[in-house]
This record gives sequence, structure tokens and C-alpha cells, in this order.
Amino acid sequence: MIEMKFKTMEWKKGALRLLDQRRLPSEVTTVVCRTPEAVAEAIRTLTVRGAPAIGVAAAYGLVLAVDSASAPNKARARLDQAAELIRSARPTAVNLGWAVDRMTGIAAVYRDVNAADLRMHLEREAVTIHQEDEAMCRRIGENGAALLADGMNILTHCNAGALATAGIGTALGIIYTAHAQGKKLHVYSDETRPVLQGARLTLWELMQQGIDTTLITDNTAASLFAAGKIDAVIVGADRIAANGDVANKIGTYNVAILAAHHGVPFYVAAPRSTFDDRVATGADIPIEERAPEEVTNIGFTSLAPSDTNVFSPAFDVTPHRLITAIISDTGIQPGGRGGV
Repeated sequence: MIEMKFKTMEWKKGALRLLDQRRLPSEVTTVVCRTPEAVAEAIRTLTVRGAPAIGVAAAYGLVLAVDSASAPNKARARLDQAAELIRSARPTAVNLGWAVDRMTGIAAVYRDVNAADLRMHLEREAVTIHQEDEAMCRRIGENGAALLADGMNILTHCNAGALATAGIGTALGIIYTAHAQGKKLHVYSDETRPVLQGARLTLWELMQQGIDTTLITDNTAASLFAAGKIDAVIVGADRIAANGDVANKIGTYNVAILAAHHGVPFYVAAPRSTFDDRVATGADIPIEERAPEEVTNIGFTSLAPSDTNVFSPAFDVTPHRLITAIISDTGIQPGGRGGV
């Protein structure tokens, strides 16, 4: 069992406690959510982020929507309202809608019970979703670690670790598992502009776990590939289309092209909850656009004129043909590049 030195989220005494990822790495603090509105805001503002993590948070948010003392009709109306609010917090990660659908499905099954019993059933389902994500992360780690050899240099982009899930992570979960098996790995972490999840989050949690890590700017990766210093790329995913196209943090497509050009394996790690067979190809995945300030500012420091026009998609789509393999909790699925 791999023990993380921090908790991304915790359900305690009827409230959801979230590690505030906006403040990392300089400050480790917790946000306590007691209402579905607070959970939706935490998801929207990146207090909690990562497709699996926001799915789990969404499930707990719907538990918070039901007041055990409410009249049954009022409790269900409140639940429906909260479901739509939370579902709309972020559009790209499929885990969010998946978790909301699963929770509202439970509510439909128990539509004739009182509010207290409804909340009990919803809480039980949210805890189950949480535990399932922990288990899926462990299996992803076990499946993916077999692809990594001692001494490899791994490039990762954005954060697909314990901070992005309820468990040990997806992409980083593979690294943690290989490390626990005694393999000595070195990780290059892209800073991941514009919000710097690689610099602020990936570096922080890898260092917490004692993994040898080097921070690079996003535009340094190409020179490392050219120098033969990257042996594999492992990234996470926010949605995987039926044809195997993958939506992940903006800049992932760039890295996939570099990996294909230099003959380096490009792996995607994601739980089965991230696969969306209702979406035929990556072209059908909705891509969230973020506030211009995330590009023009870092904290309170302005990087560009105040009237600058900004295009800031949060995600891009990597075609299946550029992917070596998709590593999930159910196994390893060859990508369009093959070579697993």
C-alpha cells in the first residue's frame, strides 16, 4: 500500500474538506464545503481539480444538497437544482457528469423515501465512488508500472497525481507504484502554463513522496527529446472519446507530437470513469475556455497589457494515432502508435 503524505479530500462530520490547490505550494490549507454551492465553486475555481477528483467532489456535493429534516418534495427539488449547478461547473471532464448521473440515479431508485433516508443512500453512494476511485488508481499504477524500467526518465504534463484523484493518482500513480517496486526513476515536469499545475502541484507532490524530479518550462521539452533524455511520456486525461482520442490539459497535444517524432512512447493513464462512449471523436468533446486573467496575470502580477485579447482553452485533444497506449484500471489498451 502506497501512503500519500497529504489528503486531497476528506469527507468528515457531514462536510467535504478539500486541500486548496490554488494556494500550493506556498501554503497548505483546507477549504470546508458544507453546501453544494460551495462544492460547485470549489470545482469552478480550481480549489479541487483533476477529472477523477472533481467527480468524487461532485458526488459529495449532492449529499450536501439534501437536508435530512426537509420535506421529501423539497429535498428532491433541492437535489435537482444542485445537480444542474454542479454539472455546469466545468464542461470538459466527463467524470463530473458521470458522478452527477450516478447520484441522481440513486435518488431515482429511492424516490419514495423520506429526506433523511435519501441523504443516507446518497452518502453511501458517494463514499462508494470515493473508494472505487482509490481502487482504480491502485490498479492503474500496477498496470502501468510494468511498462517502466529502472533508470527511465519520464516526462509528465500538468498534474495527474493524488491531487487530481481520490487515490494515488493516474499518471503519477504509475510512477509511485514503480518507485515502490524499487525502480529508480527521474521525472521531468512541464510547468504547464498558464496555471502552472506542473510547477505548483506535480513538483510539490512528487517531492513530498521522495521522487527525483526536475522542473522544466513547457518550451524546454523539445530540446530534451532531441537530446535523447526522455524515455517515456505519461499524462492523464479528462475525457476519452469512443475512438480513443484524448482530451487533456492544453499543451498535451504538443508533447504527443514531439514524442511521436522522436519515437518515444506516449502513455495516457485514466480510470474507466473517464471513457465516454457517447462522444464519437475528440472533435465532439466540449473544450472549456478559462478567464483571460489566467494568461495575463500570475497572482497579482500583470504579464500583459490590460486590454490584451486572450484565447485560453483549458484543454486540447490528442488524436488516438499519436498515443502508444491507454493505461486504465481494466488493463492496457494499445493506441494508434502501438508498440506496447
